[in-house]
Amino acid sequence: MPKIDVLLQGSPLRTDVGIVGFCTVLLIEGEKRTLVDVGHVGRRTALLAALEKRGLTPEDIDLTVMSHVHWDHSQNYDLFRHAPMLVHKSERIYAHHPHKNDWATPAWTGVMIDHHPDIQEVEEGYEIEPGVQLIHTPGHSPGSMSVKVETDSGLATVSGDVLHYSSVALTRKNPLVFWNEIQATQSIDRIVGTADVIYPAHDRPFRIARTGIEYLEPTNLTIMGLTPDEPRVTFEKEPRPVWLMPGIEDQSEAALN
Repeated sequence: MPKIDVLLQGSPLRTDVGIVGFCTVLLIEGEKRTLVDVGHVGRRTALLAALEKRGLTPEDIDLTVMSHVHWDHSQNYDLFRHAPMLVHKSERIYAHHPHKNDWATPAWTGVMIDHHPDIQEVEEGYEIEPGVQLIHTPGHSPGSMSVKVETDSGLATVSGDVLHYSSVALTRKNPLVFWNEIQATQSIDRIVGTADVIYPAHDRPFRIARTGIEYLEPTNLTIMGLTPDEPRVTFEKEPRPVWLMPGIEDQSEAALN
């Protein structure tokens, strides 16, 4: 059975002066070595170190999956130019003509993607190998994809930003919607209704128990350069409010065909 290894843990860490954007980067090992999301360049050295810790180099990766094209998930793709990069066709089309208010998809995103020498456009149901299948889970973005993995512990789903955090499984509300709010909720429901274990994009892997969220591993993050006792450094525990992109109603499925 395929196994899932979290190379870099996602984090919900945010600030009032910008988004840190640490997404989960994980390795699925079965008949192939499949890397799901590659993170942004601020995590490049950490990603290389995580591979090295496992006795691997970028050349040992057989293919990469881009859950969606947002900057925090996709910038390190050039480390894996030898390997096919799987992206949903709607996501690739949108990347060339993003909405002007979509700050997660800069205007250069389409050019960045096309710089990869081996892009494979995929759709719902694409099978990477037995027990590893892609599903189309739009809403956060038009071509967001999640990965279903049949493991010894049941069905695991790598959700990308369909579920940023474990709390989304309870609220059924995506905190950042750049495409379609109704589709975002449908995609959340689809994953929560079928997965035994969920690997969210900016949180730790978890399952939903009778008593609530049950995390499968502890937080692994060291904050350096700041201490809680520094003047004007404060910590806020309030959940992230739902944000819908202004002008979201201007977009249509027809533009992706």
